[in-house]
Amino acid sequence: MATMREIEELKEYRDLLQPPDEYQEGFGWKTVIGALFIGFVMMPGAIYLGLVAGQTMGPAAEWTTIILFTEVARRSLTSLTKQEVYILYYIASGLTAMTGGLALAGGPFAGLVWNQFLRAQAPGGLGEQVPNWVTPPPDSPAIRERTFLHGDWLPAIAVLFATNVFSRIAWFTFGYVLFRLMSDGEKLPYPMAPITAQGATALAEASSKEETWRWRMFSIGSMIGIAFGFIYVAMPTLTGVMLVQPVSILPIPWIDFTAGTESFLPGAATGIGTNLSAVILGFVLPFWMVAGSFCGAMATLIVNPIMVWTGHMPTWRPGMESTRTLFATQVDLWLSFGVGTAFAVAFIGMYKSFLQYKQARAEGHTGGALGFGTPPKGRGDFNVYLCIALFLVSTTAYIVLCRILVPGFPLAFIIIYGYIWTPFQSYINARMIGLTGQFIAFPMIREATFIFSGYKGVDIWFAPIPLANYGATSQKFREVELTGTKFTSVLKAEMLAFPVIIITSFLFWSYIWKLNPIPSVQYPYAQKFWDYTAIQQWLWFSATTEGGHAEMFQRAIKPYVMLGGLGFGVVTYTVLNALNFPVLLIYGFIRGLSLMPHFIVPEFAGALIGRYYMRKRFGEENWKRWPPVLYAGFSCGMGLVSMLSIAFALVSQSITLLPY
Repeated sequence: MATMREIEELKEYRDLLQPPDEYQEGFGWKTVIGALFIGFVMMPGAIYLGLVAGQTMGPAAEWTTIILFTEVARRSLTSLTKQEVYILYYIASGLTAMTGGLALAGGPFAGLVWNQFLRAQAPGGLGEQVPNWVTPPPDSPAIRERTFLHGDWLPAIAVLFATNVFSRIAWFTFGYVLFRLMSDGEKLPYPMAPITAQGATALAEASSKEETWRWRMFSIGSMIGIAFGFIYVAMPTLTGVMLVQPVSILPIPWIDFTAGTESFLPGAATGIGTNLSAVILGFVLPFWMVAGSFCGAMATLIVNPIMVWTGHMPTWRPGMESTRTLFATQVDLWLSFGVGTAFAVAFIGMYKSFLQYKQARAEGHTGGALGFGTPPKGRGDFNVYLCIALFLVSTTAYIVLCRILVPGFPLAFIIIYGYIWTPFQSYINARMIGLTGQFIAFPMIREATFIFSGYKGVDIWFAPIPLANYGATSQKFREVELTGTKFTSVLKAEMLAFPVIIITSFLFWSYIWKLNPIPSVQYPYAQKFWDYTAIQQWLWFSATTEGGHAEMFQRAIKPYVMLGGLGFGVVTYTVLNALNFPVLLIYGFIRGLSLMPHFIVPEFAGALIGRYYMRKRFGEENWKRWPPVLYAGFSCGMGLVSMLSIAFALVSQSITLLPY
């Protein structure tokens, strides 16, 4: 079991917001109308914004939808409960989500539009190796006419539909299992979960005219977000339309000092982030976790120069800016070390779960068997073992489909992906999110195994491999719990959102693709980045063709450094535990090694201000409750200003100036 000190650390942040005594249904006709509104009104805007400007509607889409519905409810002499508000937020975040650096929003059919372009851009005849279940060939009438209403699309759409069904079943069921392990079993704090939960509560209170401290803090945060958003986003966006060079008071996203410090800190990425959200995030996250992250970031400033001076960082070159410096140091050292420390997190967590299970058996607590804890009554929980069975069924379906589509790829890899690696890395990620609120994953596992498996062919890169990370889903269930929403409401929302996103994605991507080729001059962001991204991806894909190379992986994967990271994580945790020091330091340290120091510095500044000034100024109890609501309001205000300024810029750019 964890030490008493560790239990107190976790309890302090878990007590920021407790779920209510009763749980209510959040799904109803209001949420059905809200889902249709989001799908048919917000989704086309998200698609267009991504193609033109590479921007996500993000918090603006989610909170704007909620604010609109709360105001409509107010004027209809009714109100929205916080459960209904959260389900609206849940649906909005799913329907307007953006994936990848391509800024692709608008549901699954976005991937089909990208795939047809990617196949057309294949170098040296490699496009002929792309199977038709990915996309029709470039000479197909379906591609020439830019339409999904053609028989050549049937294999790709069938695979798309099947994989979406399998993935939704897998992440929902296994995410719930992880939630039961981490929240009900280990009582982890989930420090980021109260942000959304408190924001939903504040808006629900405003809808019912029962405004409390939550609405006041949400409003204060929104005003701060609007003011900062005007300086940070609106000013350079709007002046970029009117002037030759945009006017920026603060460089986005950071001020880079790397070139100036490389003479005495070679190999170290130095700078400071300019986004105020990092400071406010420092108010929210556990202090000792942020302090550990700062220590990790500072460690890179010490270790990296030593590695350069001793000749152990051959990838780094003088003159590299921050991102290239970070990439070089990751390849030469921190990638392997991070994999080792991630394994340490997993082993520590599994060991603690085993001790909890052992103690529960000794005390005769059957309700907490296997570390799942005992769920409260009325929460709408599911059968854990049924969820595990459904996860295994969906994973098996993935494996069978992948075997049918890519019969030559070694089956052992697919089985290990689905039954072993996906649960393993999901567990690690869920534990890190539960402790620190931050996502962690093992990088380049998919690419490394494809290359080192010896398989030849590009089809494996498009195959629906059952390799995923479902750890973040556990936080979603914690958010649902904190708002007092029954879990069955989320299941109903998923069952509604799936057909809505499939239908609206098909309709709007068909319409937008038919209007103009993608990419084209009408979509500047897509025209600029799609070619570049396609070249990058084909560089990876060529590694599994005859003559392909994997030198970068051979440099990055260092078993002895991985063992060093594993030993460091286990030993440091053991020492901190024995000395009764805050063990969140080690989790934060691991997080700090993988993030750019530019973001850690303002975050640590926020943590210091919150702990040593705000807490004394406003009282400890108040400052425990206020930051999550403040952060939610800030995100809303910043998102609204961003959306409005970008919309103005897009309208201005679409106007053709006449010569008279």
